[in-house]
Amino acid sequence: MTRTLCIIPARGGSKRIPRKNIRAFRGQPMLAWSVAAARESGAFETVMVSTDDEEIANVAREAGAETPFLRTPETSNDYATTAAVLLEVLERYAEAGRRFDLVCCLYPTAPFVKAQDLSDGRRQLETGPFDVVMPVAAFSYSIWRSLKRDTLGRVQLNFPENLNARSQDLAPAFHDAGQWYWFRTEAFLASRVLMGENTGSVVLPAERVQDIDTEEDLALAELKHERLYG
Repeated sequence: MTRTLCIIPARGGSKRIPRKNIRAFRGQPMLAWSVAAARESGAFETVMVSTDDEEIANVAREAGAETPFLRTPETSNDYATTAAVLLEVLERYAEAGRRFDLVCCLYPTAPFVKAQDLSDGRRQLETGPFDVVMPVAAFSYSIWRSLKRDTLGRVQLNFPENLNARSQDLAPAFHDAGQWYWFRTEAFLASRVLMGENTGSVVLPAERVQDIDTEEDLALAELKHERLYG
């Protein structure tokens, strides 16, 4: 039997949008959307939230996630990496005698994630040759025709060889959707990086990808979410 774990990293120290992880988003805490998607997917033996904050832990438990321990100060500051948080969680579970074959890091500010996305990610990881599977979205405009701008406002092509190329003839480019990463635990413990050389992807439609870093982002995300999900 494959043992699977969902880790939702949700510390209390968000700066740009204070308390973002439990900020109300269309009637419920932001974090609750991620917990609901994880539970609905049926892809996980355990859904847990890693936090340093008792209020966030309470919200997580109310949403249906485990919070078996709080983060240490080392993984709660502004400089702690996601990989460090995941390593700490896996180590704590191992100390308690629980080990997992596959793990998904699901961000707490990802209300556009569908349960099916998480199931599809697990399926691709289990059936494919990858150590990690993550969602990506296509850039709306070709980055191969992108510009750089100096302090005077002068612009130049980043890729001047594409000056006369038609956009439709250039290869599509993708960016991290910033929602989740499925990974093989053994490979992650060996590399200690999430997006290594052997990373597969699932393409999401651009309308279901939205960074939420500012109040303006949050307002736009709620409008998009209501349009998509009613």
